[in-house]
Amino acid sequence: MNDITQLDTRGLQCPLPLLKLKQQLNRMQPGQQIKVLTTDPGSVRDFSAFAAQAGHRLLQSVEQGGEFQFLIEKGNQ
Repeated sequence: MNDITQLDTRGLQCPLPLLKLKQQLNRMQPGQQIKVLTTDPGSVRDFSAFAAQAGHRLLQSVEQGGEFQFLIEKGNQ
């Protein structure tokens, strides 16, 4: 069973969505997934770069009606 953690950062501006994602990932185990909702367009670039740099996997990045949704799998760090 793979429960997906939800993180709602809608209404927050950079760098807060990324900061909250980092904090939540620190409490998770490798292989667990987190779904992040945000309205900050900068998070598309930020989350992609952060995931690659930190060894996490960005599984999904979707934009719909000004809202962005990301699915990230925590790496082994």
